Amino acid sequence: MSTTDTQFLDDFAEMSTFGATPGGGVDRQAGTAADHATRRWFGEWLERHGFQETVDEAGNQFGTIELVPGAPYVLVGSHLDSQPLAGRYDGAYGVLAAAHACARVAEQLRGTAEAPAYNLAVVNWFNEEGSRFAPSMMGSSVFTGKLPLAAALATTDAGGTDVSRALAAGHRTPDGNAPRLADVSHYAEIHIEQGRTLEEGGTEVGIVHGTWAASKYRVTVDGAQSHTGATRMEDRRDALYGAALVITAARELTAEFEPGMLHTSVSEMNVLPNSPVTVARQVLMNLDLRSPDEEVLARAVELLEKRMIDVGEISRTDITLDLTHSWGLLGYQPDGVRLARESAQHLGFSHAEVMTVAGHDSTNLKDVVPTVMLFVPSVEGISHNEAEYTRDDDALRGVRLLTDVTRRLVRGDLREEESS
Repeated sequence: MSTTDTQFLDDFAEMSTFGATPGGGVDRQAGTAADHATRRWFGEWLERHGFQETVDEAGNQFGTIELVPGAPYVLVGSHLDSQPLAGRYDGAYGVLAAAHACARVAEQLRGTAEAPAYNLAVVNWFNEEGSRFAPSMMGSSVFTGKLPLAAALATTDAGGTDVSRALAAGHRTPDGNAPRLADVSHYAEIHIEQGRTLEEGGTEVGIVHGTWAASKYRVTVDGAQSHTGATRMEDRRDALYGAALVITAARELTAEFEPGMLHTSVSEMNVLPNSPVTVARQVLMNLDLRSPDEEVLARAVELLEKRMIDVGEISRTDITLDLTHSWGLLGYQPDGVRLARESAQHLGFSHAEVMTVAGHDSTNLKDVVPTVMLFVPSVEGISHNEAEYTRDDDALRGVRLLTDVTRRLVRGDLREEESS
């Protein structure tokens, strides 16, 4: 194992101590003390390795290296925040891999006569997970103009703390020097797959060519508050019973289609009044439908809406589906896919073109700048779980691939492909 490989694993082990949980994972939701401690550590890492650290108004943390005065940046990164009781790899692996890749490319270029076309920047996007502050991918949404900064800063968590206040408790305040969207020429990101496709196929790296389509809803189930003992069963309008039927209907919906063509889930349930002797008057939930086929998703939405009518009649509740997010099948730029494939071939890594089911910051960036998205295998596909794991060999292989991709981007290879 090379010195650089050893250093990456040592850095990853040290980074994983921040917000560490007894089950071997991490818990560092956006803007918490654990998240800020990780950001502080990362800022110190950047400084030691020749980067200039800056933070923008949305909490995105950058490290820049100037190679060509005045030129745009090749931006590389992911996120350091996590879900509650989450794994060590989701997001954080991509940030550290990006930092090591950029540092290696800068060192390589300093030792050659090769003239780069762009500068280098690494980014830790704020609040990608959206577990404490909704929506997810918040920092990259503000950066790309999809979410107003004021709306992001005013977003509150369950305890009433807003993003602005959470960021103010951090290690660094914005100084106006952080990169803006206009300063970015290309973006690259590497992530654990969070699925089993690569592992089952014995494939060493994945090159993402598109995202699944998705429809996300905020579900409100309204009933009537009453006594859990004294109220006759036929008089009850139990919102929690209605919610249970919604959850069941969403799960059973997948059986209407070929296996693997529809993923459904219900999450983040809030029950009112949530008392042990009171029938619930209201339940709020998130409902998520995803598919690699837009026609399947459209049909699933149609079936779901019809079943909600039945659920409401059975439970004697009122059910409202409010669409919060939706997108169709979205592709990454073919030239970026081709560049990543050439890097994998050059390094001798087995590879496959795959789709991402999960959302990533790259799904925001690809809409505004040429973007490359890479995957490394996840053991048993486990993610958002303390048992999440990627083998060291796979993690190191991903760093080498990202380094080669970054080097090609910095020297302008993708620009040449786009103009040809």
